[in-house]
Amino acid sequence: MPIKTILFAMSYVGICVAALINPIWGVVGYLGDYSIGPPLQWWEKPLEPLGIRYSMVLALVTAIGVVLHIRSLQYGKTLLAGTEYMVFLLLGLVWLSVATGEPTSGRYSVVDHPSVKFTKVVIFAMMLTHVVTTSRKLDVLMWAFTIGALILGYEAYITPRAQFIRGRLETVGGPDFRECNVLAAYLVAMLPLIGAQFLRSGWPGRAVCLLAGAFAVNGIVLTRSRGALLGLTAGVAVAGVFAPKKHRLKVIACLLVAVIGGWMLTDPQFWRRASTITREQEQYDISARSRLEVWWGSWQMLKAHPFGVGAGNFHQTIGAYAYGHVGRDAHNTFLRCACELGIQGIAVFGAIVAGSLWTVRGVMRRVRDLPQAHQERMLYACYGTLVSIFTLLGSSLTVTLLYLEGMWWILLLPVCLRRVEANLRTETALAPASEARSAAADRRARFRRLGRPAGPKLASPQGS
Repeated sequence: MPIKTILFAMSYVGICVAALINPIWGVVGYLGDYSIGPPLQWWEKPLEPLGIRYSMVLALVTAIGVVLHIRSLQYGKTLLAGTEYMVFLLLGLVWLSVATGEPTSGRYSVVDHPSVKFTKVVIFAMMLTHVVTTSRKLDVLMWAFTIGALILGYEAYITPRAQFIRGRLETVGGPDFRECNVLAAYLVAMLPLIGAQFLRSGWPGRAVCLLAGAFAVNGIVLTRSRGALLGLTAGVAVAGVFAPKKHRLKVIACLLVAVIGGWMLTDPQFWRRASTITREQEQYDISARSRLEVWWGSWQMLKAHPFGVGAGNFHQTIGAYAYGHVGRDAHNTFLRCACELGIQGIAVFGAIVAGSLWTVRGVMRRVRDLPQAHQERMLYACYGTLVSIFTLLGSSLTVTLLYLEGMWWILLLPVCLRRVEANLRTETALAPASEARSAAADRRARFRRLGRPAGPKLASPQGS
């Protein structure tokens, strides 16, 4: 058995056991599985006869860990935040569309139907938001995102060019990344989080972040994705506008270095493909022109079915409205959502995005009241999350991300930030009383050693 297989098996078992002790390790393991995609790796073949569904087992042990430690998760007084309620509402609309729409024909006989996949996405995302509720766990999550992007970027770097499809990278990572535009959109969304972790870390951590960022950018270039370029453009614009005033010069300097470094990694083929975004219609390549035709057909589909054609049914319906494009994808998250889930679905999706942005901006304002050490680290995490959401929105204009797990992790990350901020505020409020009680205990011990009366006890905050 290959050494890589043995190391993977040992690590996997260790992560599963650790998830029962502390669910955060289940979250880390799930994110690692998402980036690596073990069933698609050569070294997993000796384990294939066991029939293990790695992500499902990791989700299951994480769920058991959550149940075992439910009282210590510190998710606050309410079980669900407003954004989480909206996500459950969208999940309900997905299943309602399945019940009322036409049966989906054939396309999802191998992979999960979108309704099933989105249910799994929501279950894990809810565990994520209820586990990552402290500053330490947030740091673990940010490193998991960073290392995951490093793994994907490194795998893209070592993939032989002979395995590229039409000159584009489409062969790395887990099942979500079988399509190069989706891989590129995810890596673009990771860059702001890597940048935030760079600012939150010491120099050893910053070296890891620089390495992860470089490999991620190289992976994006290899996908030749126009959607990624739109996401990067949106992210850079938002990063400059919303940079914290106190750290604006530092942030802008980092942005300039990142842009220059990214430009140095590009090649003529990347810019030739990117340039088709702005050319006149007759100069568009076949892919770009057909995409416009599909968008026009999507609009006609929405007008004919304002309440949606049903989750997963876009591909089998688009041919009736965009002739010659049977089975094509929308290549636009918003159009895909509207066409499949109807005007009610796109309204709820918009509310989720707005709620996420509102939450992260609110946390950015409130963390200014925290002690300096916590304030800066939280501010960077919020800033990175805000920019990451906008990169996803930019990429969503030409890439379908509606059922992408990574997108929902980022859209719900503000809920984690809100809970971390609330717990930090509680810890800060309790710290003076705890220090006072400790000082009083020290004084009493000192008096006892001297054989003198200890004096009156300090009144507890509850009794005051």
